[in-house]
Amino acid sequence: MRIYRVKDYKDMSRKAANIISAQIILKPDCVLGLATGSTPIGTYRQLVEWYNKGDLDFSEVRTVNLDEYKGLTEDNSQSYRNFMNQNLFNQVNIDKKNTYVPNGMAEDDAAECARYSGIIRALGGIDLQLLGLGHNGHIGFNEPNDVFDMEVHCVALTQSTIEANSRLFASADEVPRYAYTMGMKAIMQAKKILIAVSGEDKAEIVKKAFTGEVKPEVPVSILQMHRDVTLIGDEAALSQI
Repeated sequence: MRIYRVKDYKDMSRKAANIISAQIILKPDCVLGLATGSTPIGTYRQLVEWYNKGDLDFSEVRTVNLDEYKGLTEDNSQSYRNFMNQNLFNQVNIDKKNTYVPNGMAEDDAAECARYSGIIRALGGIDLQLLGLGHNGHIGFNEPNDVFDMEVHCVALTQSTIEANSRLFASADEVPRYAYTMGMKAIMQAKKILIAVSGEDKAEIVKKAFTGEVKPEVPVSILQMHRDVTLIGDEAALSQI
């Protein structure tokens, strides 16, 4: 694992964008695994800036997103498809036919999970997977559990995750209770993993995840077993390691 300690969120975002842009330049038709939430917004903003300067070309890039809320339409303001459109896809020259997000309105959970797993396989797997880190150690919506969930699956969100995401909704009651998410198998099969963390409130889970025991109660800890992981954190997030 490579660890980059940077000054603040802005520096973290720029460093993460550097790594993603290098992947695009080296392999223009690469498959990027993308994440949502507050952490990657600065990274996407930096990528858009470089695209506008003519430094990046997204025309051949393929993307697969980690997750999507169950029960939200694509055009819902809080759907992850909408998040990606607003923060990246609408602002660069990517072909949206090459961007994949689970279908939150699927009627058959098992069929949707199988469909999305098939998409990842058909693309040849993920070249670079971008991850954020939840306060309870979840990545995607892989919540603390007594086993590692391996395949794409529909998961019941924990109360802590619902509360953390409620800031984006009118109230906690409006936060969906279920979501589709990639399992650990697809994440761990990515050729490279890039995880970005920011803020003192992440310091404890960073320490537990990357210096503690590998266990499903701390889902992100499994990244200790991956051959090519880069962790970028600001001084506050890495203050305990």
